[in-house]
Amino acid sequence: MNTPRIILLLVIVSAIAAFFYCNGQQYLTLEMLKSQYTSITAFRDNHLLLAIVVYGLIYITVTGLSLPGATILTLAGGSIFGLVWGTLIVSFASTIGATLAFLAARFLFKDSIHSRFGDRLQAINEGIEQEGAFYLFTLRLVPLFPFFVINLLMGLTVLKMRTFYWVSQVGMLAGTILYVNAGTQLAQLDSIAGILSPLIVGSFVLLGVFPLLAKKLIELMREGEL
Repeated sequence: MNTPRIILLLVIVSAIAAFFYCNGQQYLTLEMLKSQYTSITAFRDNHLLLAIVVYGLIYITVTGLSLPGATILTLAGGSIFGLVWGTLIVSFASTIGATLAFLAARFLFKDSIHSRFGDRLQAINEGIEQEGAFYLFTLRLVPLFPFFVINLLMGLTVLKMRTFYWVSQVGMLAGTILYVNAGTQLAQLDSIAGILSPLIVGSFVLLGVFPLLAKKLIELMREGEL
Protein backbone atom coordinates (compact mmCIF):
# COMPACT_ATOMS: atom_id res chain seq x y z
CA MET A 1 0.00 0.00 0.00
CA ASN A 2 1.54 3.32 -1.08
CA THR A 3 1.81 6.50 0.98
CA PRO A 4 -1.41 8.26 -0.21
CA ARG A 5 -3.42 5.14 0.58
CA ILE A 6 -1.82 4.82 4.01
CA ILE A 7 -2.55 8.48 4.80
CA LEU A 8 -6.19 8.18 3.71
CA LEU A 9 -6.64 4.97 5.67
CA LEU A 10 -5.17 6.58 8.79
CA VAL A 11 -7.48 9.60 8.42
CA ILE A 12 -10.55 7.39 8.02
CA VAL A 13 -9.62 5.09 10.90
CA SER A 14 -8.83 8.08 13.14
CA ALA A 15 -12.16 9.74 12.33
CA ILE A 16 -14.10 6.54 13.06
CA ALA A 17 -12.15 5.95 16.28
CA ALA A 18 -12.78 9.53 17.40
CA PHE A 19 -16.50 9.14 16.74
CA PHE A 20 -16.78 6.10 18.99
CA TYR A 21 -14.30 7.38 21.58
CA CYS A 22 -16.39 10.54 21.99
CA ASN A 23 -19.54 8.41 22.10
CA GLY A 24 -20.85 10.16 19.01
CA GLN A 25 -23.57 7.55 18.52
CA GLN A 26 -25.42 8.95 21.54
CA TYR A 27 -26.30 12.01 19.47
CA LEU A 28 -27.74 9.92 16.64
CA THR A 29 -30.68 8.35 18.43
CA LEU A 30 -34.43 8.87 18.23
CA GLU A 31 -34.53 9.96 21.85
CA MET A 32 -31.87 12.62 21.33
CA LEU A 33 -33.61 13.92 18.21
CA LYS A 34 -36.88 14.29 20.09
CA SER A 35 -35.27 15.95 23.10
CA GLN A 36 -33.37 18.49 20.97
CA TYR A 37 -36.11 19.08 18.42
CA THR A 38 -37.12 22.51 19.75
CA SER A 39 -33.54 23.80 19.77
CA ILE A 40 -32.82 22.41 16.31
CA THR A 41 -35.92 23.94 14.72
CA ALA A 42 -35.17 27.28 16.40
CA PHE A 43 -31.71 27.23 14.83
CA ARG A 44 -33.27 26.35 11.47
CA ASP A 45 -35.72 29.25 11.71
CA ASN A 46 -32.92 31.73 12.42
CA HIS A 47 -30.24 30.28 10.09
CA LEU A 48 -31.96 28.23 7.38
CA LEU A 49 -29.11 28.09 4.84
CA LEU A 50 -26.53 27.31 7.50
CA ALA A 51 -28.79 24.61 8.95
CA ILE A 52 -29.06 22.97 5.53
CA VAL A 53 -25.29 23.10 4.99
CA VAL A 54 -24.44 21.76 8.45
CA TYR A 55 -27.04 19.01 8.23
CA GLY A 56 -25.87 18.03 4.75
CA LEU A 57 -22.21 17.90 5.79
CA ILE A 58 -23.03 15.78 8.83
CA TYR A 59 -25.03 13.38 6.69
CA ILE A 60 -22.27 13.14 4.07
CA THR A 61 -19.66 12.52 6.78
CA VAL A 62 -21.68 9.81 8.50
CA THR A 63 -22.44 7.93 5.28
CA GLY A 64 -19.00 8.55 3.80
CA LEU A 65 -17.34 6.99 6.87
CA SER A 66 -19.99 4.23 7.07
CA LEU A 67 -20.90 5.28 10.61
CA PRO A 68 -24.18 4.24 12.26
CA GLY A 69 -26.83 6.94 12.25
CA ALA A 70 -28.00 7.48 8.66
CA THR A 71 -31.53 6.34 9.53
CA ILE A 72 -31.85 8.83 12.38
CA LEU A 73 -30.43 11.59 10.19
CA THR A 74 -33.01 10.78 7.50
CA LEU A 75 -35.80 11.03 10.06
CA ALA A 76 -34.28 14.31 11.22
CA GLY A 77 -34.37 15.59 7.65
CA GLY A 78 -38.12 15.09 7.54
CA SER A 79 -38.77 16.54 10.97
CA ILE A 80 -36.59 19.61 10.40
CA PHE A 81 -37.11 20.44 6.72
CA GLY A 82 -40.40 18.75 5.84
CA LEU A 83 -41.19 16.13 3.22
CA VAL A 84 -40.20 17.94 0.01
CA TRP A 85 -37.06 19.75 1.13
CA GLY A 86 -36.09 16.94 3.49
CA THR A 87 -36.29 14.40 0.67
CA LEU A 88 -34.27 16.62 -1.66
CA ILE A 89 -31.51 17.30 0.87
CA VAL A 90 -31.29 13.71 2.11
CA SER A 91 -31.31 12.29 -1.42
CA PHE A 92 -28.26 14.26 -2.49
CA ALA A 93 -26.42 14.05 0.84
CA SER A 94 -26.88 10.28 1.12
CA THR A 95 -25.82 9.67 -2.48
CA ILE A 96 -22.75 11.91 -2.19
CA GLY A 97 -21.75 10.19 1.06
CA ALA A 98 -22.30 6.75 -0.45
CA THR A 99 -20.18 7.69 -3.46
CA LEU A 100 -17.35 8.88 -1.20
CA ALA A 101 -17.42 5.53 0.62
CA PHE A 102 -17.47 3.77 -2.76
CA LEU A 103 -14.43 5.75 -3.94
CA ALA A 104 -12.54 5.24 -0.68
CA ALA A 105 -13.00 1.47 -0.86
CA ARG A 106 -11.91 1.50 -4.50
CA PHE A 107 -8.84 3.64 -3.87
CA LEU A 108 -7.73 1.75 -0.77
CA PHE A 109 -8.45 -1.88 -1.51
CA LYS A 110 -9.44 -2.57 -5.13
CA ASP A 111 -5.91 -3.14 -6.46
CA SER A 112 -4.88 -5.43 -3.60
CA ILE A 113 -8.14 -7.41 -3.74
CA HIS A 114 -7.89 -7.87 -7.50
CA SER A 115 -4.21 -8.83 -7.36
CA ARG A 116 -4.99 -11.60 -4.88
CA PHE A 117 -8.42 -12.75 -6.03
CA GLY A 118 -8.56 -11.51 -9.62
CA ASP A 119 -9.42 -14.91 -11.10
CA ARG A 120 -12.23 -15.49 -8.63
CA LEU A 121 -13.65 -12.02 -9.18
CA GLN A 122 -13.56 -12.17 -12.97
CA ALA A 123 -17.04 -13.67 -13.32
CA ILE A 124 -18.48 -11.16 -10.83
CA ASN A 125 -16.91 -8.23 -12.66
CA GLU A 126 -18.19 -9.48 -16.00
CA GLY A 127 -21.68 -9.61 -14.53
CA ILE A 128 -21.27 -6.12 -13.10
CA GLU A 129 -20.13 -4.77 -16.47
CA GLN A 130 -23.20 -6.24 -18.17
CA GLU A 131 -25.91 -5.74 -15.57
CA GLY A 132 -24.33 -3.74 -12.76
CA ALA A 133 -26.96 -1.01 -12.85
CA PHE A 134 -29.79 -3.54 -12.48
CA TYR A 135 -28.09 -5.37 -9.61
CA LEU A 136 -27.30 -2.15 -7.77
CA PHE A 137 -30.82 -0.84 -8.30
CA THR A 138 -32.23 -4.03 -6.80
CA LEU A 139 -29.91 -3.85 -3.79
CA ARG A 140 -30.78 -0.19 -3.22
CA LEU A 141 -34.51 -0.86 -3.23
CA VAL A 142 -34.45 -3.87 -0.91
CA PRO A 143 -34.03 -2.65 2.71
CA LEU A 144 -32.66 -6.05 3.79
CA PHE A 145 -29.12 -5.14 2.73
CA PRO A 146 -27.14 -2.54 4.75
CA PHE A 147 -26.40 0.36 2.43
CA PHE A 148 -22.87 0.90 3.77
CA VAL A 149 -21.97 -2.69 2.83
CA ILE A 150 -23.25 -2.11 -0.70
CA ASN A 151 -21.17 1.07 -0.98
CA LEU A 152 -17.96 -0.69 0.04
CA LEU A 153 -18.48 -3.86 -1.99
CA MET A 154 -19.39 -2.00 -5.17
CA GLY A 155 -16.19 0.01 -4.79
CA LEU A 156 -14.25 -3.23 -5.21
CA THR A 157 -15.90 -4.02 -8.56
CA VAL A 158 -15.48 -2.46 -12.01
CA LEU A 159 -18.75 -0.54 -11.74
CA LYS A 160 -18.29 3.01 -13.03
CA MET A 161 -18.63 5.81 -10.51
CA ARG A 162 -21.22 7.74 -12.53
CA THR A 163 -23.34 4.60 -12.81
CA PHE A 164 -23.03 4.01 -9.08
CA TYR A 165 -24.07 7.60 -8.36
CA TRP A 166 -27.19 7.89 -10.52
CA VAL A 167 -28.45 4.37 -9.77
CA SER A 168 -27.96 4.99 -6.05
CA GLN A 169 -29.78 8.32 -6.25
CA VAL A 170 -32.76 6.76 -8.03
CA GLY A 171 -32.72 3.45 -6.17
CA MET A 172 -32.61 5.00 -2.69
CA LEU A 173 -35.32 7.55 -3.43
CA ALA A 174 -38.29 5.37 -2.41
CA GLY A 175 -36.70 4.49 0.94
CA THR A 176 -35.67 8.10 1.46
CA ILE A 177 -39.23 9.32 0.98
CA LEU A 178 -40.51 6.65 3.37
CA TYR A 179 -38.16 7.63 6.19
CA VAL A 180 -38.35 11.37 5.59
CA ASN A 181 -42.13 11.17 5.67
CA ALA A 182 -41.92 9.19 8.92
CA GLY A 183 -39.71 11.95 10.27
CA THR A 184 -42.45 14.51 9.65
CA GLN A 185 -44.49 12.54 12.19
CA LEU A 186 -41.68 12.53 14.75
CA ALA A 187 -43.92 12.96 17.78
CA GLN A 188 -45.79 9.73 16.95
CA LEU A 189 -42.64 7.64 16.43
CA ASP A 190 -41.76 5.26 19.25
CA SER A 191 -39.09 3.24 17.46
CA ILE A 192 -37.35 2.99 14.10
CA ALA A 193 -38.36 -0.66 13.74
CA GLY A 194 -42.00 0.37 13.47
CA ILE A 195 -41.38 2.19 10.19
CA LEU A 196 -40.72 -0.95 8.14
CA SER A 197 -43.70 -3.29 8.36
CA PRO A 198 -43.52 -6.71 6.64
CA LEU A 199 -45.85 -5.38 3.95
CA ILE A 200 -43.55 -2.43 3.19
CA VAL A 201 -40.45 -4.66 3.14
CA GLY A 202 -42.22 -7.07 0.79
CA SER A 203 -43.20 -4.23 -1.49
CA PHE A 204 -39.61 -3.01 -1.72
CA VAL A 205 -38.40 -6.54 -2.48
CA LEU A 206 -40.89 -6.81 -5.33
CA LEU A 207 -39.87 -3.40 -6.65
CA GLY A 208 -36.23 -4.42 -6.53
CA VAL A 209 -36.65 -7.79 -8.22
CA PHE A 210 -38.98 -6.50 -10.95
CA PRO A 211 -36.30 -4.80 -13.11
CA LEU A 212 -34.22 -7.99 -13.21
CA LEU A 213 -37.24 -10.13 -14.07
CA ALA A 214 -38.35 -7.68 -16.76
CA LYS A 215 -34.86 -7.63 -18.31
CA LYS A 216 -34.69 -11.44 -18.33
CA LEU A 217 -38.15 -11.63 -19.90
CA ILE A 218 -37.14 -9.25 -22.68
CA GLU A 219 -33.99 -11.28 -23.37
CA LEU A 220 -36.00 -14.51 -23.60
CA MET A 221 -38.47 -12.86 -25.96
CA ARG A 222 -35.65 -11.63 -28.20
CA GLU A 223 -34.14 -15.11 -28.27
CA GLY A 224 -37.51 -16.57 -29.27
CA GLU A 225 -37.82 -18.76 -26.21
CA LEU A 226 -41.15 -17.16 -25.26
